[in-house]
Amino acid sequence: MDHSDVTRLPEWIRKERINLQELHDMKVTLRRQGLHTVCESAMCPNRGECFKKGTATFLLLGDVCTRNCGFCNVLSGRPETLDVGEPGRIANTVHEMGIRYVVLTMVNRDDLSDGGAEIVAETARKIKEVSPGAKVEALVGDFQGNRDALRIILDCPIDVFNHNIEMVERLFPRIRPKANYRQSLAILKLAATETTTPTKSGFMVGLGETDEEIQVLMSDLREAGVTILTIGQYLRPSVRNIKVAKYYTPEEFDNLAERGEKMGFSYVFAGPFVRSSYMAEEVFGAVAHG
Repeated sequence: MDHSDVTRLPEWIRKERINLQELHDMKVTLRRQGLHTVCESAMCPNRGECFKKGTATFLLLGDVCTRNCGFCNVLSGRPETLDVGEPGRIANTVHEMGIRYVVLTMVNRDDLSDGGAEIVAETARKIKEVSPGAKVEALVGDFQGNRDALRIILDCPIDVFNHNIEMVERLFPRIRPKANYRQSLAILKLAATETTTPTKSGFMVGLGETDEEIQVLMSDLREAGVTILTIGQYLRPSVRNIKVAKYYTPEEFDNLAERGEKMGFSYVFAGPFVRSSYMAEEVFGAVAHG
């Protein structure tokens, strides 16, 4: 298969111009607390829209990842010392900003025995203490398959458990060599079977996958007990990252969503700019109200 870059953006790949003042105001608030967002670190195309709403997905455990996935723009290297004060600062920021729905995500911390699970769990607990009405979604890594670490997350007060499988199985060795497709499925299945918390996952298209591989991936996720599915277009964040193999049309995303709904997912959110934490509050509301 030809993996040469599709350099010309189709007309449907458009986002409104980012309001620099709103972006600056949000960043000042976060920097004052020494906090990071995946919106900035991963150069998410929706960051202007989400910042405009006064919402953000908090990136825990620093902004340096111990892995180096080919699609991701988050810095890779040796992380700084664990910041045990981070949970309290995030909780205070959530309370001060009046955020109703919080997504907690994380860099992979393979240097820690629990992968950073306790920091994520403590953040969720502190948010619930100061903002009991807030919903918390935990978008976590694979913890290298450590089930004890995973149970730390499952035992904390979260409203959605989210772990992204990211792509079809064949592409893992080339793009995500430090992750494992089957391991991610096992994590999702454990979350779905051991708790009543909704289980969510997401993947990207445009990386060189085939339609048959997408079908298998969706079937595997459904079999693992995933109820909420997000599907988005891979957009190359920098020249360091892998090239785009294909831009899917809005009609193709509609088709994927329809297929997913027929497979039994409670909700499928698919589109060119869909990301796992994008419009997470609206997706949760749609599922909660059936």
